[in-house]
Parts: sequence; structure tokens; C-alpha cells
Amino acid sequence: MAGVETRISFELMVIKPPSHPTYDLTAIIKLALSEDVGDQGDVTCMATIPDDMEVEAHFLAKEDGIIAGIAFAETVEWSQKDGDYVHKGLKFGKVHGRAHNIVRVERVVLNFMQRMSGIATQTKAMADAAHPALILEMRKTAPGLRSVDKWAVLIGGGRNHRMGLFDMVLIKDNHISIAEGVTNALKLVDSYLEKINLRMEVECFCIETRTMEEIKDVLEYASKTKTSLTRIMLDNMVVPLDNGDVDVSMLKEAVELINGKFETEASGNVTLETVHEIGQSGVTYISSGALTHSVKALVL
Repeated sequence: MAGVETRISFELMVIKPPSHPTYDLTAIIKLALSEDVGDQGDVTCMATIPDDMEVEAHFLAKEDGIIAGIAFAETVEWSQKDGDYVHKGLKFGKVHGRAHNIVRVERVVLNFMQRMSGIATQTKAMADAAHPALILEMRKTAPGLRSVDKWAVLIGGGRNHRMGLFDMVLIKDNHISIAEGVTNALKLVDSYLEKINLRMEVECFCIETRTMEEIKDVLEYASKTKTSLTRIMLDNMVVPLDNGDVDVSMLKEAVELINGKFETEASGNVTLETVHEIGQSGVTYISSGALTHSVKALVL
């Protein structure tokens, strides 16, 4: 082997990355390599390691967790696949090749894998605790790494929320305020979607609600009007208590009021400690920005 290659291997993908119309994963990898080697290359390596030296290197798990990012190094002989559990001390990959090549790319490969594995590990814990609700991330990803971060969520057993501003309508509080109310915001979106129907496909149409009155307004509108609405987000209806627990009574009331007419999504005050109780409320989805904005890398 020539060393660790950083081309994406589709053969190694147990779970494919989410699709994006403009995102170029290969270009992101090239950029990561370029920022590391600059215009001079690895000067320390060139100074200290013979040019023709060949070595064998191993990927070692230094923590327990879920591995992700295997496809970033296609010439490695892997003993695990994306989504597998690894324990501290496990050697799960081996590569043989020119030392210069391996040393030049190992940090870039590890940076991708450690971040992705950290996200996958946290997602797995949240997804298991949230059952039967499904766990989602949000758009709170590292700039330039959205597809990578969201890919890691899929590997960890979560689901993807909208990829960006282009693939899902999500009416939030600022839209509602500018539109002067929930009902008018819904009307404006339905009118717009009808207008552009031949030019745009929208996977999902979701509205964020903060009170029971807003939910009632949404349901009343939907009962009288043909709408593209598919999901109601129940924002901050999980109330933290002084003892560390949460009160989900308002959330349960909202789910009962909606009564299966739309998918439901709980958002706000979602942690590993609270997600189980939230998941028992009957909501379809639970979204957590912390999955990607507060990443603890898995040390490899």
C-alpha cells in the first residue's frame, strides 16, 4: 500500500452520508489536507524520516464508544465498521506503507474520525434513551462540516433534521412575529409553496409552536384549509425543575391535543438525562442541537 489514502470509499460505507446539492465531501478532505501541509509539506517529517522508509501503523481506540468515519481511509485494513462499538485499547485498523504518506495524513483522518465518533457515540446514547421517539440533530454544525456531522448522527442511530434552509420549510418564532401570527404564517407558506410547486420539492413543512393557543390555531387552520403542513414542533414545552428533573405535562397535553394529525417534535431542554422522559411523552421526534454543537471527540 502507498499509505493512508484520504479518498472516500463508498465500499466501506455501511451508512451513506446525507445528500446535499452543492456539498463536495472530497473537496472538504482536500481542504483539510491543504491547511495542514500548506505550501511546504511536512517539514519535520522530511527532516527526520528517510524518504523511502516503510512502516506499519495501527488505529487504536483510547476510549469506549461508537466508531465513525471508517470510509475516510480506504487503504486501511479495518476490523470494525461504522457504527460498531469499540472499547479502550482495541486496535481496529492497520495500514502499511511509506512513512511520509502515513504521517502526513494521519492527523487529518483522525480529526474527522474523532469528531464523527464523538457525535455518533452521543447520538447512540440519546437515541437509545429516547426510544420510542426518534432523535434528530439540527443545523448547529461546524461550518463546512454539515454533511460530515449529520452523517455521524446517522451512524449513531439518529435521524437527520433539515440539511439547510433549502430542503424544508420551518416556520419559527421570528417568522410568526413578522407574519403577525401563526395562522397568517401558515397561509403565506401554503400560498408560496403552491406558487412554486413546479420548481421546488419540499420534503417537510414544520411550524414551531410555544403555547397551547398556538397549537389550537394551527389545528383550526388545518381543519379548514388544505395545507402542506406535516409536523408541529413543540418548543420549550419541557420545563426543568429545581431537583434536576423535568416536567413534561405540557408536552403530553400538546401531543394529546394534536392526536396524531401531524408528526410532533419536542425541542428545548433536551439532555441525556432528560431525553428518556421526553421520549415517553408520545412525541414523534426529539431534536437536540447539542449533538453537533457541543461535540466531545472520541479519542483515538
